[in-house]
Amino acid sequence: MKSRFIIQLVVMLFLGLSANHALARDLAEIKAEGVLRHLGVPYANFVSQYSEGNKLTHNGLDIELMQNFADYLGVEYEFVPAKWSNVFGMLTGRNGQFINNQVVYGEPEPIVGDVIANGLTILDWREELVDFSDDYFPSAVWLVARTSSELNPIKPTGSTSGDVAQVKELLKQRDILAMKQSCLDPDLYNLYATQANVILPVKQLQLNEMVPFLLSIEAEATLLDVADSLIAIDKWPNAIKIIGPISEDQRMAIGFRKDSPQLREVFNGYLKQIRADGSYNKLVKKHYPTVFHYYQDYFEQAAADAHK
Repeated sequence: MKSRFIIQLVVMLFLGLSANHALARDLAEIKAEGVLRHLGVPYANFVSQYSEGNKLTHNGLDIELMQNFADYLGVEYEFVPAKWSNVFGMLTGRNGQFINNQVVYGEPEPIVGDVIANGLTILDWREELVDFSDDYFPSAVWLVARTSSELNPIKPTGSTSGDVAQVKELLKQRDILAMKQSCLDPDLYNLYATQANVILPVKQLQLNEMVPFLLSIEAEATLLDVADSLIAIDKWPNAIKIIGPISEDQRMAIGFRKDSPQLREVFNGYLKQIRADGSYNKLVKKHYPTVFHYYQDYFEQAAADAHK
């Protein structure tokens, strides 16, 4: 009886994994079905959402980028909303989280998307879960403080590592907001070693909620990446100030399943094409006009490389 139960369990697991594997598609299957499924977490101006009557509408840089890519492939576009806590599982069939400086995997789950596109920062632990496209947007993590804080912007040293060291020296006994399972994870930047009082929100926040949360509680500063910082400076110019970098330069890219190499290769070719013809920079300028003040060299170099 026991052996029969074990056999049934193995069969059920096999069937479940087989069905899940059938949902994992590469370029040929996507073209055959005629739809590209875009997984996106609401984040900054990459994926924005707002209410229109009784339904949510989405727009942003990555929404338009994936819509245009779907047109390029000759297929329909479908947006699949996700959260930071489940987006990798929705793509790969098994979620992974960064815990105690290693990836911890969850139970198998249904695959419901083909790509992750929402300003996804390339991090070492994420490369264990997905394959990234060529990078398409610059980033870094900065320390952002209330204007009333005693913390003052650092004087640049001429090197990013020197600037990071300066910022970290300021953090002892300071109340600093951070967020696990994101690019603002304190473990990624050895934040606890600075003796900062790291505050992790009890409720899972979106990254664009960090500054409003900072302004509503007693914390002095928060970690924030470039994209959200640019938006926050624009929105609360008299309420916050940039102190300096917590991380080295980072890059963002599109996430693909490791068994979708052809889709990834075609996207890289498409990205190179729109960089070369100038349409990509126009798209970025539409959603992030001020990023060129900080990262003009990045976009100019990427466009030049695309012509080679």
